[in-house]
Amino acid sequence: MAAMVPVRHPPALGGDRRDKTCPATRIRRFHSTTQWYDRFMTAPSPAPKTASAPALNPVSWGWKALGDVLDGPFRALQGHIGANRMAYIFLVPNLLVFSLFSFWPMILNFYIAFTGGQSVLLAERPFVGLSNFRELLDCPSYLDPRTCPVAGFSFWTGLWNTLFFAVVQVPIMIVVALVTAVVLNRDIRARGFWRAVFFYPVMLSPVVIAVIWDWILKRRGILNALLDDGTTAWNAFVGGNWFPFVGGFVIGALLHAIAVRGLKAAGLKVTSAQIAGVGIAAALAILLVLSPGFRASLTLADYRPINWLIDTRSGWPMFWVIFVYTWGHLGFYMLILLAGLQAIPKDLYEAAEMDGTSKSRAFWRITLPLLMPTMIVVLVLSLIRAFQVFDEVYVLTGGGPGQATKMIIQHVYESAFIGDAKRYGIAAASSVLVAGLLLILTLGQLAATRKKAGG
Repeated sequence: MAAMVPVRHPPALGGDRRDKTCPATRIRRFHSTTQWYDRFMTAPSPAPKTASAPALNPVSWGWKALGDVLDGPFRALQGHIGANRMAYIFLVPNLLVFSLFSFWPMILNFYIAFTGGQSVLLAERPFVGLSNFRELLDCPSYLDPRTCPVAGFSFWTGLWNTLFFAVVQVPIMIVVALVTAVVLNRDIRARGFWRAVFFYPVMLSPVVIAVIWDWILKRRGILNALLDDGTTAWNAFVGGNWFPFVGGFVIGALLHAIAVRGLKAAGLKVTSAQIAGVGIAAALAILLVLSPGFRASLTLADYRPINWLIDTRSGWPMFWVIFVYTWGHLGFYMLILLAGLQAIPKDLYEAAEMDGTSKSRAFWRITLPLLMPTMIVVLVLSLIRAFQVFDEVYVLTGGGPGQATKMIIQHVYESAFIGDAKRYGIAAASSVLVAGLLLILTLGQLAATRKKAGG
């Protein structure tokens, strides 16, 4: 056997420098090294250099100084009345402004309704009692304003026009806003864009809306130009060479669809009958299209521009007033209904879908009942706004033609500010009567809806 060779470890770098001192010396060195390490690790690090704070501008300095001045009194007040009552202290400025521009004018208007004269100063207006109300209500027939005196004629004409406007416009507004909100609540493409498009007219001024639609609806406006160009293009198409081919195809397709549907309803085989139906439909279509009488029946008369806002016999002025007002305020009520739709839990629709409920039944049984509180808010707001309509109508038609679109607020405005005789008492009395009517209608609506909800 070979002899085992002992393994030699290489010496440490720098030779064998093992400490040959006594153990007590090594212990003292260890403690001194440990203390130095502790002092090094616990020494405070130098503070980082930070940029100096920017100097306050005069406005910021003023607000900071004001806050410092008010801090002490508000803390003392909070300690005296308690933290819960501090909210009323912060509401005082808003209540003062609201009282100055809302409550105080209402009180003045109510007082002016019982005074006469043409002076604006209250000290120069004599007290006349109920004479202003008697002048407005003294009519042989309220249904025929022509039997009333001048003030009564203007008041009752504006009131009946406003009632007609509200009865027609409010249901249209609610239905269109509801349909729009339901459609825009679904997961459709570019949903945010379409929401913005429908809400955009709300941000416009009513005067701007009226001016835009006046450009469209005047005699030489955009609508008459489009209808004139469309009539000319249609007559050129009917009299052209391509009309037999296009007209024959359209009429033949319609006759074929009607024949196939009739055959299916009768329970006959459609396969063999379709060929005969195509031939018969094509033959009839060609005969109809080529006949001069058929072309003459499709030819439109030359278009004559319509005075949409002036023609009294057609009823167009009131129609366009309702249309323009609905177009301008639709987005506001659509947004309220959209918020109500998004508050309905999705779990209800999922449960209804699992039970096999159709979408129409889910709308009538789930959506509409849960949306009823929001619908009541929309109904009350739209009714109040309908009685306050003035800007769009006054700029669009001026209340005309004649008195066809004159609203009650226009009567109040003209009685107080138009003409040499400023009848502030009649205007104030008219506004008091309208406010009372609105209060009665609102309370009646709320009572009816609460009774229906409770029953």
